[in-house]
Amino acid sequence: MIPIAEALLDWYACHGRHDLPWRQSRDPYHLWLAEIMLQQTQVESARPYYARFLQALPSWQALAAAAQDQVLALWSGLGYYARARNAQRAAQEVVTRFGGHFPNTLEAAVTLPGVGRSTAAAVLASAFGHRQAILDANARRVLIRSHAIDADPKAAATQQWLWTLASALTPEDAHGYNQAIQDLGAMICTPRQPRCVACPLVDRCLAHAQGRSHALPAIVNKAPKPQRCAFFLLVVDTEGQILLEKRPDSGIWGGLWCLPQAAPDGGAFPVLCSGTLHPLEDTPAVRQSLQAAWSRRLGLNLQLRALEEEQQHVFTHFQLRFRCVHARVWGSAVADSAATLRWHRPADALAQGLPTPIRRILRERSGGC
Repeated sequence: MIPIAEALLDWYACHGRHDLPWRQSRDPYHLWLAEIMLQQTQVESARPYYARFLQALPSWQALAAAAQDQVLALWSGLGYYARARNAQRAAQEVVTRFGGHFPNTLEAAVTLPGVGRSTAAAVLASAFGHRQAILDANARRVLIRSHAIDADPKAAATQQWLWTLASALTPEDAHGYNQAIQDLGAMICTPRQPRCVACPLVDRCLAHAQGRSHALPAIVNKAPKPQRCAFFLLVVDTEGQILLEKRPDSGIWGGLWCLPQAAPDGGAFPVLCSGTLHPLEDTPAVRQSLQAAWSRRLGLNLQLRALEEEQQHVFTHFQLRFRCVHARVWGSAVADSAATLRWHRPADALAQGLPTPIRRILRERSGGC
């Protein structure tokens, strides 16, 4: 076990990212929100969302009481929307179970929705001064390289060893140390092309000594991502309004407003398309199937007009291939007044919580594309 805390803290004092907005506060709500946003998201991507979110919902109570549509609109574009839904549920539990205060023990904190061990530890260390180790992606990479751990980093046994290592190496000043190891991983010990010459641990890093810094963490072969295919309906009424459909709370894009979608066979959800050569081909049969499916489900008398070129959007576990279908409404038929369907003026549509590819489609349309 290689002691690294002193070197890391000295480096952090001179080179750390002390200007990050969430590092200007020891408020548990501020710290927790930042940790949630930074899960699977880079700092610069999260920074503007963090500021807007705090301005609109500055406390546990405000987030707990907010409409879900507002929460998702504030999160729209940041991705991984289960984080937003879990964040509101966590705020509600903080208010109802813990009297409006973030729980000050690890055992209680990890019972909150969306709060794992590392997230809870980061908040407890920074807000309450607890000696708690973290193990986010950056800290994990630093430990793997400094100790030349070449096992599968996602294996349960490796994770257990890394937690043991992290706990043993974390000093009493866990607040400063946790930020230091995060910054070292983000700025120096990066996933690709680590800057070993600038690393304060270079003289004690086993991976560097063995010439294996670029080879660690070990890369486990991944199976190709399955592909799913869907059509999205962009229908505009006689007043220029766009029809949006609210997604179910669970699943992909849960709770967001979306253009109505259909699978190539007219079904309601994207389907696996890896075995089909042209699943999004524009054919009379496909148009007829889509028109019938949407007319029946939405209660509209539609005429499909044009299909845009195929686009792609990558999720963690699959790749979505899709085409946007333009349509117009015939006659005076309107969509059902169900809560999941709503007409929006273009500017109002863009103000909703929208999936990234849907926001892109609407922005291109508003720009005349």
